[in-house]
Amino acid sequence: MSAKNHWSLDYFEVISMGGGISLIREKHIAPWMRCNIWHIKGRNQDLLVDSGMGVVPLKPTIAALAGRDVTAISSHCHFDHMGGAYEFDCHLAHAADAEVYADPTGYNTLSDDFVSAEVFTSLPHNDWDWRNYRIKPAPLTGYLDDGDVLDLGDRSFHVLHLPGHAPGAISLYDPKEKTLFSGDVIYQGGLIDFAYHSNTEIYEQSLRRLRELPVSVVHGGHEGSFCQERMIEIIDGFLVGGQRLPQDWANAT
Repeated sequence: MSAKNHWSLDYFEVISMGGGISLIREKHIAPWMRCNIWHIKGRNQDLLVDSGMGVVPLKPTIAALAGRDVTAISSHCHFDHMGGAYEFDCHLAHAADAEVYADPTGYNTLSDDFVSAEVFTSLPHNDWDWRNYRIKPAPLTGYLDDGDVLDLGDRSFHVLHLPGHAPGAISLYDPKEKTLFSGDVIYQGGLIDFAYHSNTEIYEQSLRRLRELPVSVVHGGHEGSFCQERMIEIIDGFLVGGQRLPQDWANAT
């Protein structure tokens, strides 16, 4: 790894996806680990879906992009998705993960299992040590549950509670545009059903439900966006025992 003293000035990459949607990526987190951070602009309010690892403050980037306060939503309670949530005054997620947001640890956020030196492709400053990485508490200011609707004025998103990967895993669905922000329920890569609070049987039920959803595009929690045909391919692969990240994946990297 190379050391850099001004990482915070060149940390986030903002990519316009069109239609008021921006993808924000942590440039110095290894591509196989970094989550997709999504900013959704609405007429009356903006949403932030997930907040990355929290190594460098995210709020200045969002303030420059949005120009107003945003509602921060965590799709689930894993370290790579809720690390920056503490920065925002309004933080919403499913109540099943509330205890983790309020009192995050290396164990309950999975950072003990997944964070290593290889995750960071450069250092925020010369004295920074990845072994000191910690998630800051981000207590929920409100709860989201299945069937809730987030009305942004000119678009609305329906909350889907899709547990299995994590108990409080949610996705956001715009039925008008048929756009899905899926978090880690589904993305292009090996899905994880072996975390301490994962449940494979429940995960399969969630994916079967998702399989029936009409979508035009899926914006996943990792990797690139994809269409309904690819979504069904990933789900069908998982249901027959494939499309899963092996538990010993770290030994293979």
